Amino acid sequence: MGTKGDGNRQRIVDAADNLFYRRGYNQTSFQDISEATGIPRGNFYYYFKTKDEILDAVLNTRVEQLTGILNRCENQTQNGRERLLLFSNMLEKNRDDVIESGCPIGTLNSELAKGDPALHEKSRQVFVLLRDWIKRQFVALGLSNADDLAMDLLAKLQGITVMACVFKDVDYVKRSHQQIKDWINETGLT
Repeated sequence: MGTKGDGNRQRIVDAADNLFYRRGYNQTSFQDISEATGIPRGNFYYYFKTKDEILDAVLNTRVEQLTGILNRCENQTQNGRERLLLFSNMLEKNRDDVIESGCPIGTLNSELAKGDPALHEKSRQVFVLLRDWIKRQFVALGLSNADDLAMDLLAKLQGITVMACVFKDVDYVKRSHQQIKDWINETGLT
C-alpha cells in the first residue's frame, strides 16, 4: 500500500508531465506545478530537489506508459504488421491531444534538444525504446531494412502530429492515419 508521500510524489509527476506537454519544460515552473497539484512549493523539495529531477521522473513515467502500450500490442497478436497497425491507432486514439499540443514525446524532445545535452539524451530514450520496438516488428516481417523503416514510420508519425497541431485539422489526422496503415500494409510486400 502506498503512503501519502508516494501519492504526493505521483501527483507532482503527473502534473509536471501534463504541464511539460501542454506548455513545455522551460515554460513550466515549480510554482505552476504547485498550483496544479495544490501541494505547496516548499514541500516539493521533500520529493525533488530540482526541476531536472522532476523531468527525470516524468520521463521514467513516459517510458513505463509506452512500454505498457507496446506490451498490449504484443499481447494482442504475434504478427509484426498487426502490431504496427495497432500502435498506429494511437494517432486517432489521442487525436484531440495531438491537435491541441502535438506529440508528448516529440514536443519535449524538440525542446530539450536545444539545451542541456544530458537532458536531451535522457528524453531521447523514449524514442529509442519506440524505434527499437518498431524495428523488431519489421525484422519479424523478414525485412532487412528494418531500422530504416522504423525511422521512416517514426518520421511519418511525428510529421503528422506536428501538422495536425499546427492546423488543428481532425480530417487530416484521419486521412493521414489511413495513409500510415496503407504504408504499413504495403511495406515489404512484393
